[in-house]
Amino acid sequence: MGDTVEIRRAILRWVVAATACVVMCLLAGSARAQVGFDRKGGDYMSFPIRSGDPAVCAARCEREPRCRAWSFSYPTSDHGAICWLKSQVQPRTADDCCASGVKGAGVTVPRDAANEVGIDRTGGDYRSLDVAADPSGQACKAACEADSRCRAWTYVRPGYHGPNARCYLKERVRTPRRKPCCISGVVK
Repeated sequence: MGDTVEIRRAILRWVVAATACVVMCLLAGSARAQVGFDRKGGDYMSFPIRSGDPAVCAARCEREPRCRAWSFSYPTSDHGAICWLKSQVQPRTADDCCASGVKGAGVTVPRDAANEVGIDRTGGDYRSLDVAADPSGQACKAACEADSRCRAWTYVRPGYHGPNARCYLKERVRTPRRKPCCISGVVK
């Protein structure tokens, strides 16, 4: 009889542990920080981020005991990049201005089969032009596709290389480098 009780307890412990694991996995998936989302409200502190990298904002939240969530505002022609630390976890809303997340979640960049979001292909430029601000970088991609010399392109968000969005057309395909300023692509 003692063995049966021990077996039942072991099974119960296993079920509780498995359930806790499933719940944690589900919560982690929904808490992931994402580019293209803001969490409005609950702010207790804000500060500029000179590098313009949302990962710096996420790391600062990790070090702050009061922080529960954060929002990062990309630089614009009006202001530089800003990190907003939050004492509450607010619901996220789609907004291209920002990246946001919950404490404990890293920054994830949206996957796009046609474009390289958060990637700069430094070098190989033969032409650059001002373009309208566009979080998808499609105007820059179209400019490259329309030019027979162009092999790759990089769109730079406004506020990183000046007040306007900038498009760099490239005659050589260079190594991709992670940079939150940019969206790149290879066309030929």
